Amino acid sequence: MEHVDAVVVGSGFGGSVAAYRLAEAGLSVVVLERGRAYAPGDFPRGPAQLGRAFWDPAENLYGMFDIWSFSDCDSVVASGLGGGSLIYANVMLRKDEDWFVHEQALPGGGYESWPVTRADLEPHYDAVERMIGVSPYPLSHAGFDDTLKTLAMRDAAAELGLDWRLPPLAVSFAPSPGAQPCQGVPLTDPAYGNLHGVPRRTCRLCGECDLGCNEGAKNSLDHTYLSAARRHGADLRTLHEVRRIRPRVGGGYDVQYIEHMPRGDEAVDDADGPPRWTGPHTISCDRLVLAAGTYGTSYLLLKNRAAFPGLSGTLGTRFCGNGDMLAFLLRATDRSRTRPIRASRGPVITSAIRLDDGADGRGAYIEDGGYPEFVDYLVEGADMRPGRIARFLLRRLRNILTHDTNLSAEFAELIGRGELSGTSLPLLGMGRDVPDGRLRLRDGRLDVDWEGETSEDYYERLRSIMRRIGDVLGAEYADSPPWWRKRVMTVHPLGGAPMGRHPGEGVCDAYGEVFGFPGLYVADGAALPGPVGANPSLTIAALADRMSTRILEGRTSRATPVAGAQAVRVSAVPPIEVAAEAQAGVPAAVSGGGRTFAGGPADEPSVFEGRTSLWFVEEMRGRLTPGPARRAARVGGAGSPFSFRLTITIDDIDRFLTEPEHEARAEGWIEADMCGGRRPIARGSFNLFVPGETSEQRRMCYRLHFWDADDRPRTLAGRKEIQPGAPTRLWLDTSTLHARLLEGHVEEDGDEDATVVATGTLRILPSDLVRMLTTFRTAGPDGAAAVTRFCRFFLGELWDVYGPG
Repeated sequence: MEHVDAVVVGSGFGGSVAAYRLAEAGLSVVVLERGRAYAPGDFPRGPAQLGRAFWDPAENLYGMFDIWSFSDCDSVVASGLGGGSLIYANVMLRKDEDWFVHEQALPGGGYESWPVTRADLEPHYDAVERMIGVSPYPLSHAGFDDTLKTLAMRDAAAELGLDWRLPPLAVSFAPSPGAQPCQGVPLTDPAYGNLHGVPRRTCRLCGECDLGCNEGAKNSLDHTYLSAARRHGADLRTLHEVRRIRPRVGGGYDVQYIEHMPRGDEAVDDADGPPRWTGPHTISCDRLVLAAGTYGTSYLLLKNRAAFPGLSGTLGTRFCGNGDMLAFLLRATDRSRTRPIRASRGPVITSAIRLDDGADGRGAYIEDGGYPEFVDYLVEGADMRPGRIARFLLRRLRNILTHDTNLSAEFAELIGRGELSGTSLPLLGMGRDVPDGRLRLRDGRLDVDWEGETSEDYYERLRSIMRRIGDVLGAEYADSPPWWRKRVMTVHPLGGAPMGRHPGEGVCDAYGEVFGFPGLYVADGAALPGPVGANPSLTIAALADRMSTRILEGRTSRATPVAGAQAVRVSAVPPIEVAAEAQAGVPAAVSGGGRTFAGGPADEPSVFEGRTSLWFVEEMRGRLTPGPARRAARVGGAGSPFSFRLTITIDDIDRFLTEPEHEARAEGWIEADMCGGRRPIARGSFNLFVPGETSEQRRMCYRLHFWDADDRPRTLAGRKEIQPGAPTRLWLDTSTLHARLLEGHVEEDGDEDATVVATGTLRILPSDLVRMLTTFRTAGPDGAAAVTRFCRFFLGELWDVYGPG
């Protein structure tokens, strides 16, 4: 069987970034992309080509556009080398700092919570922007300064007092960095080359971005990250569709896929005969990055769920459409009766209006929309109302009677003066809708349970402001056809495998690593726990860049998987060091990016079955004083505030209770000014009731490794001393943590030689204890019995120390 360091499923904004970063570091990387590669000039334009530009292999369709229609919403996503970057509108906005909300309540229960901040992503935003190459629309330069739709948006925003801006676009307007913008001139290839080997040219303002850029002016992922990844040795395999994933015995993952074999490029050939493919084939890897898009990744995990015992119950949750809304402003007018807009000139999006957040904090963007110039003819054709046709027929009859054989004027009137297409403007809205949808399987197919009713106030506010923009431009407002049926149409589906601080809150952690399965990552829109608000592409890419840095630095946030396989760490070079127990079987569920899938038995046994995990959340706060204990005592003073919030996870309750170390994982964050604010735990452990210095003593031990804001390794080593004495000591002993902050990442046997940065005490308040008791959760069989066994052990140990005699 073929084996590599990393397999990346999908080549969109998450998969491409991961492929490049891992390949650049010297790892062997295979990218499995279900769609084709598209060089400049390959994108469909004519009716025959556009008719086959859709994705449905069962019908011999292998095109870019994958259109989903669920019970409550519709969606368009992409299939091809470069994923959504092939057909997106190029906008690369950062998620607003205030939109990284923490435990914001949602209607119907639950909350939206982001375990990352804007500060966490800033360096990764920078890195992605440099790699892709972004710049605002050059409105002030000759040849671009007469873009009428951009000027119309600017004028309307000024009239209404709205925040108008030119957002960063992943489009090459100039032939090289620093050069003057110029239309349709050859582009200079970057140092890593161009995987297509086809010349590229700067943007010529044709409005065809959403159909694929045949000029190569769009800095899509195939021209940037994927070209660089291939230069560093990544193996990019197109028409390879993943159907099944499963953990391997001994660590790592098996990936099963098929290879599509289209019959030819001509429509008649492609449609002739049954679908063709080879396989299934299997490749194994140490690290598996799922980046098949929100729908593809969620489907893979849902369909193969039986192979991943202990996978979080939040799988499928936090779905939303990133607040997407499409509307139209028709027949704009000004003092000269008509106001030209020419939405077909320019990139699809050139400018944006940032709406304020409002009382509920659910702000939004409104962006100008565009379309290819040939669509103008369709718009005018659709506007051939009966009156125009009747006038043409009457004048034709008159010409016959008067022997007038010149029909030029009649046909000119029939075609019209382009008033509808030339004076109309699509508006694209997106923002913070409510992420309370759910992805699930119904009869083996993916479906979405999400009506958007809880976001009604958000949508109505968006529509109201779009109407006001239309009023300023003297235009008629019209909703998109799906909205007439109260259906949401989204091109930015998000959620399904959301990140969180612990398995009760998300499928993966803040770095995209799936709880309980070291080396398995989610690197696309499925990992987002709520809407980005702005166009999500840049944020997805930045999260993938952050994830890749984490992998390459070997900073894994967990020691053992929930399922029971014990992973020591993820290193920058293979293999992942794991000591996993044997796994007897995995389901034959088939998964991937198409519509119809054959499923296998979902009840095959696994040695992981029967294990029960338990976790809870603990918060403590106090003060640490710089220097070792003796110096701190001499200096005195209140010290500097220090706190932490930890999710304590026991992967196997039976093993935990029987092993003398009683060790669990500790994940979460510390917060201290002396460390640069809130810092995530890179690796943490918690030991409950281990022996103390005497046979009667017990200790609760905490060891938390993290990096401070200056990227210096630090360890918080603390213990609670449970000592014999009066029962009145029980609360004091169990609520007081004696802590030391050490230089470096120090293991237990290295404490004596470590340099002490600060010392002090942390305490748990009664209110925090009450809150902690409400956070107990279990996964696996007999959860209630597991909690009972844990409590019996906990109280029994306390009785042994504080009980009579």
